[in-house]
Amino acid sequence: MESGNQSLVMDFILLGFSVSSQIKIVLFVVFLTIYLVTLIANSLIITVVRGDSRLHSPMYFFICNLSFIDLCYASTNVPTCLQGLLSERNTITFVGCVSQMYFGLSLGITQFILLAVMAWDRYVAICDPLNYQRIVNKSVCIRLTIATWAGGFLIAIAHVSFTMTTPFCGRNKINHVVCELAAVLRLACVDTRLIEAVIFVVAIIVLVAPLSLIILTYIHIISTILRMPTSTGRHKAFSTCGSHLTVVTLFYGTAIAMYMSPRSVISRDNEKNISLIYGLVTPALNPLIYTLRNKEVKSSMKKLLIGTQPAQY
Repeated sequence: MESGNQSLVMDFILLGFSVSSQIKIVLFVVFLTIYLVTLIANSLIITVVRGDSRLHSPMYFFICNLSFIDLCYASTNVPTCLQGLLSERNTITFVGCVSQMYFGLSLGITQFILLAVMAWDRYVAICDPLNYQRIVNKSVCIRLTIATWAGGFLIAIAHVSFTMTTPFCGRNKINHVVCELAAVLRLACVDTRLIEAVIFVVAIIVLVAPLSLIILTYIHIISTILRMPTSTGRHKAFSTCGSHLTVVTLFYGTAIAMYMSPRSVISRDNEKNISLIYGLVTPALNPLIYTLRNKEVKSSMKKLLIGTQPAQY
């Protein structure tokens, strides 16, 4: 393993959390519970939206995509984290580490772009309702979704390629719970400032550009809502946008803290905690946020879970 040739690094050791065995057991139970909630809740949303014709609209189509991303994103990282809580030496192969980084980044970037697309959908629905069905039709939704997924998976290639082509010189202990980009890059035995600069620039494009679009659309959305003549209309519009804004705040906030804050500001333990928020907690909260604030989804879920009540005579 002691070599300047990175290809000799066959596996990595994830150091995980520096806590006692008893606390690791508690964390395992908590994380496993949240993970199961993520799988069940997001699968339920996809099933409900696909099974109820009343929910066959662009907004719910994008929500389905968001739920699918959450399912895949959590499944990319959480099993490795759970394994680390139960084993004394949590190892991951070189290929497994690269795959985890790539799919984690791809799905994360895809979600950033998708949230911007969802903001645009709400903008058209509220600011130009008469032309909504013509502008946001099925063909447009499919093309936007394909572009969103393609963009996420293509942009991630640059990040992972820059990181994994650096020499590690036999250093293979990652101070993290998963193969996270910044943590892996610290193993390099060469000057990584250029690589970090490139990653930072890409992060600005991936994070700031969609977030700026979201902010601009919501400025117009809020302005339009405040001009609505009835309080009922304003309440309904704010309700549909509130869920999306909550998800945007959670996901973008933690990602910006992780990838755009100076490394001297965030400790290694805080990096692990932040990664757990957007890798474990957010995918579990997203379906709950959309469900608890959406009467149509709640009604469809009740119909799916308990069936239609018999008519009263």
